[in-house]
Amino acid sequence: MSKFYLVLFFIIQMKFAFAQQQTGLFGKVIDAKTQNPLGLVVVTIQNTNLMELTNTAGTFKFDTVPAGNFLILIHSQGFKDALYPVDLLAGQMLDLGTIALEEDQSIEQQGSLIALTESDFSDDNSGSENTSGLLQSSRDAFQQAAAFNWGQARFRIRGLDSEHSKMMINGVVMNKLYDGRPQWGDWGGLNDATRNQEFSVGTAPSDYTFGGILGTQEINTRASIYRPGSRISFSGTNTNYSWRMMGTYASGMNNKGWAFVISAGKRLATEGYFEGTNYDANSAFLSLEKKLNDSHSLNITAFYTPNSRGKNSPNTAEITELTSEIYNSYWGFQDGKKRNARMKTIEEPIVMLNHYFKINDHTNLNSSLMYQFGKIGNSNLDYQNANSPDPTYYRKMPSYYSSLFAKDNGEFSGEFTPDLENAEKSKVLFLANQQIDWNAMYQANQNPIADANGIISGYEPAKSKYVLYEDRNDDKTIVATSIFNTQLNETVFLNAGASFRKLKSRNYQKVLDLLGGLYFDDIDGFYTGNQSQSDLNNPNRQVVVGDEYGYNYNYLANTLDAFTQFKFSYNKVEFYLAQNFSSTNYQREGLFKNGIYETNSLGKSKKVLFENFGFKGGITFKISGKKLLIFNGAHLTKAPTIRNTFPNARLNNLIIDGLESENISSLDASYIFHSPIFKARLTAYYTLIKNATQTSFFYAEGIFDDGAGYNNTSAFVSQTLMHLNKKNFGAELSLEYQINPTLKTTFSAAFGEYTYDSNPDVMVTNDAEASIENTNPVFDFGTALLKNYKQAGMPQQAFALGIEYRDPKFWWIGANINYLANSYIDVSPIARTDYFYTNPASGFPFPEATEERAKELLQQEKFDPTTLLNLTGGKSWRIYGKNVGLFVSINNVLDVTYKTGGYEQARNANFRQRNQDVSSGTPSFGNKYFYGYGRTYFVNLAINF
Repeated sequence: MSKFYLVLFFIIQMKFAFAQQQTGLFGKVIDAKTQNPLGLVVVTIQNTNLMELTNTAGTFKFDTVPAGNFLILIHSQGFKDALYPVDLLAGQMLDLGTIALEEDQSIEQQGSLIALTESDFSDDNSGSENTSGLLQSSRDAFQQAAAFNWGQARFRIRGLDSEHSKMMINGVVMNKLYDGRPQWGDWGGLNDATRNQEFSVGTAPSDYTFGGILGTQEINTRASIYRPGSRISFSGTNTNYSWRMMGTYASGMNNKGWAFVISAGKRLATEGYFEGTNYDANSAFLSLEKKLNDSHSLNITAFYTPNSRGKNSPNTAEITELTSEIYNSYWGFQDGKKRNARMKTIEEPIVMLNHYFKINDHTNLNSSLMYQFGKIGNSNLDYQNANSPDPTYYRKMPSYYSSLFAKDNGEFSGEFTPDLENAEKSKVLFLANQQIDWNAMYQANQNPIADANGIISGYEPAKSKYVLYEDRNDDKTIVATSIFNTQLNETVFLNAGASFRKLKSRNYQKVLDLLGGLYFDDIDGFYTGNQSQSDLNNPNRQVVVGDEYGYNYNYLANTLDAFTQFKFSYNKVEFYLAQNFSSTNYQREGLFKNGIYETNSLGKSKKVLFENFGFKGGITFKISGKKLLIFNGAHLTKAPTIRNTFPNARLNNLIIDGLESENISSLDASYIFHSPIFKARLTAYYTLIKNATQTSFFYAEGIFDDGAGYNNTSAFVSQTLMHLNKKNFGAELSLEYQINPTLKTTFSAAFGEYTYDSNPDVMVTNDAEASIENTNPVFDFGTALLKNYKQAGMPQQAFALGIEYRDPKFWWIGANINYLANSYIDVSPIARTDYFYTNPASGFPFPEATEERAKELLQQEKFDPTTLLNLTGGKSWRIYGKNVGLFVSINNVLDVTYKTGGYEQARNANFRQRNQDVSSGTPSFGNKYFYGYGRTYFVNLAINF
């Protein structure tokens, strides 16, 4: 009997001992190439809250893990993610052994991506930019395709403008208050210094901000998180720059609590892909951190990336047929060198102080103070009492003589009578003088010197008829931000933050070059008397280089933004709820008393205030370790930008009457499958943006009602659309299959339907109708029939099929074929109003206007689909202890010509003008187009040590 109790006691003890054994796992992470241990690698057990960082020896350990089947994700910036299936038994401490991470060669593609994100093709960047820059840190195959393959065709994720994203550096929002978009050039050329990124898609939660409906990108420049070492790279390309050199060094945290990172770069091109597009950019970056103790660290980040580049012109089909797709009318030869009249210059240094406060193991408070200052300038030519220097001015083109509109401005004759003789002469003259004639402008700005016999012996400077000027905005922005993160218990997490921004933006016109003349009159040559004066307090000014003229005013803005977010995480489900409040106020301060607007141009306007709220939430169902089902939804209001608040800010203090905040709703649902061999994501989304406001500028002829009847006034006008709704819905598909250890294939697809969902009100401001009695010359054109027209400027369908081979000896090659379709021209709203059918000379409808013909004239142009083949490849070596990597990409291998965007000219805003122009077959005011790059290459050689 005693033996029985002894055996029973022994069994109970064994069971108790077994129950006390730990269940967990451990391992070591190394660099596959150098075999060196990797520290600060994030190791997570998928669909749990368990996460560890590797130490300096590269090791990690999880002590308490429930038994079961899991996927272990190993992630480190600059390396490919590794995903391992694990079957963990109770009481087992599983040794995962040594895990070797391979370098992520797609990181090198960011070097070529910068050529896209900095290239705004239009003058004011109003919708021309793509969203590729938001995707540099992503791993999803769809987002990779959107950034590196579709971005060259201006693809936008979910058809959304980048103003619906949040771009952040160390928790500070970098979107401009003027138009809501990030200014990519402010940190261009800092690829190595900005690689520590987190990206959330759509309305998914972010730990740093409430975010926008497109997503959130957070760049972290804290010095201690950079992997210690040096990197030098050399690049060559034929996009918007020709070559680039960058160098970066990260010290890591030393024993005295100091860490620093420095980076510098240079990019240069005498001519980019398009004719006359020179490029010059420098970049310098410093991050310095001092660890005060285990709880407090201070970090200073400063960077300065001055850059300038020549723009390229949009062209009509007529111009392209006479020249080529790379033709650019903005440049001409001066002293044997190409000189571009339209240069964009950015010099906006940024200094940022961050305080990192680790309150305890579960709570952190990070605070930031940022100051940004400097200038953005856009140059152009101005002229008085002289002919247009634009070589493509419509009166210089053959179509001016071959089109009926150019020959007949009176009543409709119904006959087509082209002047073919003068059209041919004009063609010959244009082909011989298809660029800006700098020498002719210099000569026009000088008077001839003649002797007593009338013989000209030379020239002397005189009053300038032509000058080169710059539209300048000098911003000073101060931002203070605090972000609080805490884990309330095992399942509940709280994120909260508040941010205050203060902006003073000075906007003015500045003389850059008198082009050989003595001075330039500060007047508007289209007007006489007081109305011609830019500043009645300083009338008849004669301006010289460096002087302000034309317009001069400040934008004053303050914003306060706060958010809270609760995240709940359980074994089978995760969900979150977030709230946002913002207060925004704008004011204009006129520094000139404009002659057209004597009573409402000088001094401060009234303040305009917007208070907005946002709510979003989402839930994730963990069907298994490999399968997820995710739902997200958001509803928010958004203040209009400064650009869309003051419709004629250059000249007066007018604020758009009845201006309201945008109303935005967004829903998406995703199914995700994630295994080591096969990854898939299918997402459906729906977005409705209501009550948007858009302001644009153009030259119009003969469309204005003076209140007593119609007249033929022609003027440069501002157009404002109000109560504009946009509806975007569609689906995204991402597939990735690892065929074998060396061969992988991917497929991505985007199918969208992006339309206008309302008929907006159209208001046009015509300065020509302003007077002391009429200080607000705004004309109500009624509604524009835009509903169901397509949103322009991007493909609404995109497909990509790719294959990649990675050899164990550290070389790889990949190819992808891309099909992009359903891209449309940007239509003219004013041509979709009732005024299109009305004769401005009589006020009665055009007798020849029929519904069938109007439908043809107003048909939105759809661009041809495009197929692009891209190739990438690379090789890396270990040479004398240094890691050397070569990356090569060739985009658009087949050199396909394709349109990336364009717009209808609004100059012909009535039926008769447009009908006559189009009927000629060679319209003077046809659509203008932007073209994508042809075959381009990017080569990068990097040395890491």
